[in-house]
Amino acid sequence: MATYSVANERLRVLEELEREIGASLQSAGNVILELSKEKPNERLLERQAAQFSASVQKVESELSGQIRYLTQVATGQPHEGSSYSARKGCQMALNRVDYARAKLGELARTCEHMLEQ
Repeated sequence: MATYSVANERLRVLEELEREIGASLQSAGNVILELSKEKPNERLLERQAAQFSASVQKVESELSGQIRYLTQVATGQPHEGSSYSARKGCQMALNRVDYARAKLGELARTCEHMLEQ
């Protein structure tokens, strides 16, 4: 039973991360929308950019924690047959994390570039 609660907690954290990524994208969208106006509200821009930055940092921190956990679980368990499936799943998760980081980084650079103009 404890294994299910740990797994459920991990899934809950991942769902929260998904919502946080959505919130960061919303903040970035708000920044871009405000920048498209003839006279952007600088206070709103700064607040939205700060929210975006905080969201990205939270997501990166939580994803790093998830990766550390997966690495520990994958390497800390006794051998019970082939681990190919688990390694492949972990590698795919790491690839998705790298992709998400790259896209969030691109979005952050775009927002910073728009704020500089």
